Amino acid sequence: MTRTPTRQTEPGQERQQADLALSDAAIDWLVRLHSGQAGKADHEAFAAWRRQSREHELAAREAETIWHGIRLAGDKVQRNARAKLTRRAVLGGVAIGGLAVAGSSLLRQHLFADHSTGAGERATITLPDGSTALLNGDTALNVSFDAAHRHLELLAGQALFQVRPDAGRPFVVAANGGQARAVGTVFDVDIRSQEVVVTVVEGQVDVTAGAGPGTGVLAAADQRVRYGTGRQPFAAEPVDAESETAWRRGKLIFNQRPLGDVVVEIERQRRGRIVITSARLQSLEVTGVFELADPESVLSTLEATLPVKVTRLPFVTILH
Repeated sequence: MTRTPTRQTEPGQERQQADLALSDAAIDWLVRLHSGQAGKADHEAFAAWRRQSREHELAAREAETIWHGIRLAGDKVQRNARAKLTRRAVLGGVAIGGLAVAGSSLLRQHLFADHSTGAGERATITLPDGSTALLNGDTALNVSFDAAHRHLELLAGQALFQVRPDAGRPFVVAANGGQARAVGTVFDVDIRSQEVVVTVVEGQVDVTAGAGPGTGVLAAADQRVRYGTGRQPFAAEPVDAESETAWRRGKLIFNQRPLGDVVVEIERQRRGRIVITSARLQSLEVTGVFELADPESVLSTLEATLPVKVTRLPFVTILH
């Protein structure tokens, strides 16, 4: 079983972890209640759970707000016309596009990576200096350490790094033409469909990308920096780092995430490629909370709440 890196906690951190535990428990309740298998006893048990304390009630309300966002997102886009595609057109586009993407991913992971995970796998890598890298599913990572440098390259996927301080050897993670530089910190690097997102959990990270001087952006805890291939990074944005890295705790939390990014997340947890047939669908916003171990439930919910049709074929799933 993969374990996330452990560290000692201060009283304030212990309180935060307790709140996160209640939040996760509330989300688990809602997943159960909306599974289609919950009965009257389950609903009564959840009502009793939330009455235990004010903190339980707040966690329940927060989880319900997030869950309700799925329906709100669906209502927002249901007014749009649904694009029509013939089966022949879909199959023709997928035959080349889907297999090319799959082949590229396999090539990067299995021929070039020092460390990699398959779909639905996670792994904790202990690096030569004692730092750790937690790899999400379908992730590939190269490592190059020497007496003067600590350099890593994220070829695909997502990884969270817990860095041991070493002022003489900066810790650098390169991904899609940019890099995140840290001395001692905890941060996440996520290669999404259109951009790379660096999220800082602890400490500070300097993110550079694009050409020309003065392109670095400094991000602190609970901030993220985004950049696209060949483009300079955007300014640091405030985020809830614990929610952004909820995959560590077995959750997928989306807050108005483009469908294109959500598909990337799903692909990391299941075998086979997922192809979206139009740019309009790529940009649909998704809000919700899901179990990391049940990616099929995400697809089912998307089909039920958004103007999206899911067609499952051998090796390829089509969203149209």
